Amino acid sequence: MQVSITVNGQQRTDEVEPRLLLAHYLRDVRGLRATNVGCDTTSCGACTVIVDGLTVKSCTVLAAQADGGQVTTLEGLTGPDGELHPVQAAFRAEHGLQCGFCTPGMVMAAIGVLADNPDPSDREVREGLEGNLCRCTGYHNIVRAVLAAARSGPAAGRVPQTQEVEA
Repeated sequence: MQVSITVNGQQRTDEVEPRLLLAHYLRDVRGLRATNVGCDTTSCGACTVIVDGLTVKSCTVLAAQADGGQVTTLEGLTGPDGELHPVQAAFRAEHGLQCGFCTPGMVMAAIGVLADNPDPSDREVREGLEGNLCRCTGYHNIVRAVLAAARSGPAAGRVPQTQEVEA
């Protein structure tokens, strides 16, 4: 079957198997490797992306379900001059990562948290990130990073609209 999906501002039509998961479409067809697959059961959140403005775990969404949609991955957050998205910058400044495997999904989930609540409390950040697991840290720096991003302003809860990223 054919799907036409705009990923990070680049629209493309591809032939895919009807059962292909969005995570595998992004990694294997589009060549975008930041979307990690850690469980295939929605347990870890490493594959979190933004589809039509909502954060989703791409390991349980079919590529066919995203047909006609807009998908943003971690690669689509960086500005044209290489500037980091406010959440990426806060993760860097607050050391909100360790091995980095969960980081793409955490960053995308954090943007979703901030889109819903631009001024969250510590507890609200923790609850908002509940479906994303980090096996390396105690989450303290991740929560600090999200709170720092919130202090940077409303752009922390937004994704770029026209950024094109080549694989």
